[in-house]
Amino acid sequence: MPEKYIRYFSRLGRLRPRGHAKKGTRKNSRVIIQTALECKFEIVIHMKRLTLTFDNGPTPGITEHVLDILAARRIPATFFIVGERLAKPGGRALAARARLEGHWIANHSMTHSVPLGENPDAEYARREIEETQNSIGELAHADKLFRPMGGGGSIGPHLLSRAALRLLQEGRYTCLLWSSVPGDWRDRDGWVDRCLAEVGERDWTVVVLHDVENAALPRLPEFLDRLGSLGIEFRQDFPDDVVITRRGEVVSALASQIVT
Repeated sequence: MPEKYIRYFSRLGRLRPRGHAKKGTRKNSRVIIQTALECKFEIVIHMKRLTLTFDNGPTPGITEHVLDILAARRIPATFFIVGERLAKPGGRALAARARLEGHWIANHSMTHSVPLGENPDAEYARREIEETQNSIGELAHADKLFRPMGGGGSIGPHLLSRAALRLLQEGRYTCLLWSSVPGDWRDRDGWVDRCLAEVGERDWTVVVLHDVENAALPRLPEFLDRLGSLGIEFRQDFPDDVVITRRGEVVSALASQIVT
C-alpha cells in the first residue's frame, strides 16, 4: 500500500499586539493582522516496488499462460531459464516470445540439479553457467543475468563455488539473488498471502515464482491483481541488495557469504 507522508507548512503574518499602534492609527487599536494565514499541504507518495521473476522454465502448457496474464496487465518480468528446458520441444519458442514481449531472459543453470557451492569442480561450473548462456544466445539480456540455484530459497555458501564466482567475474556476468521466495510450488494455498506480507515489509522486493507445473499459475492473476490494488509499482530492474556481481565486478559484501 502506498505510504503517504503529509507535510504541513504554515506562515503566519506578523501580529501587532494590543496597544501597539500602527503609524497613522490611534493607540489601543485592535490587533492588526498584516498578512493572512497561509497554509500549504504537500503530499509525498512513496510507492512500494516489486521486481517479478520466474524460475525453472520454460514449460510448454504453463509459460504461455503466464505470458498471457502478464501481457493483459502490462507487467514486465525476468525469466530465469534452465538450459535443459530450453532445449525441449517448444522451449525456445516460449523464451523467444517472452523476449519479444519485453521480458528479460536470464540464466538459471543447465540442469538445476546440484547447487554450485556443493560441487567445487570448475568444469561443472562451466557447464552449468557457460553452456546455458551459449544456449540462450541472442535471447539473453545484454548484462548476462545469472541466478544460482537456491535449493528452496535459502541464501548461504551452497550457492556458489569459488570456480563459479571466478567464471562469473571473467565472463562479466551480473549475478542476482532474491528477497522473497514464497514457495508457490510447495504451498499452493498459502504462497499468495505469504508473499504479500513479505512485500509489505520491504521497500523493494524481488519475488521468485515458478513457471512450472503445480506452482504459481492458478493463483497468479489473483496475486497480481491484489498487488495492483495496493498500489505496488512493478519494476523490471533489480535493487542493489540482491546484486552480487554487476558485469563481472563484485559489488556486494554478501559475496563472501555465498561462496564455498
